[in-house]
Amino acid sequence: MILIKQKSDLLGTYASSLCLIHCILTPFLFIIQTGSTNCCDSIPTWWKSMDFIFLAFSFLAIYWSVKKTVITWVKSALWLSWIALLIVLLNEKLEIYPLPEVVIYIPAIALMVVHLYNRKNCKCNTDKCCVNER
Repeated sequence: MILIKQKSDLLGTYASSLCLIHCILTPFLFIIQTGSTNCCDSIPTWWKSMDFIFLAFSFLAIYWSVKKTVITWVKSALWLSWIALLIVLLNEKLEIYPLPEVVIYIPAIALMVVHLYNRKNCKCNTDKCCVNER
């Protein structure tokens, strides 16, 4: 748990990056699935559940990053990006409003960029160094 607290921006960057890769690979999975006539009728459940696994890891990373940083706009940007990603994912799963597939890349990239920015400007070795730095 201490490692997650200290490396939350790194965890958030990895989670956002993997989420982005997952989103990019999904259309290719559909293409492969369409070409395969003797496989499955739908997307595997484990593949669909990865969206929410990445969302959970992102939540934890944001929770600890926000506790560490004193940069107000970074706190807001992290939470707004996460909420946007949650809304886009829920909209995609529940099919509430038709959105282009590319929309999901925006909050995923935003999370990745803000975590990288925060990591660059807040290098911590203890739980409270970033809060006490400024």
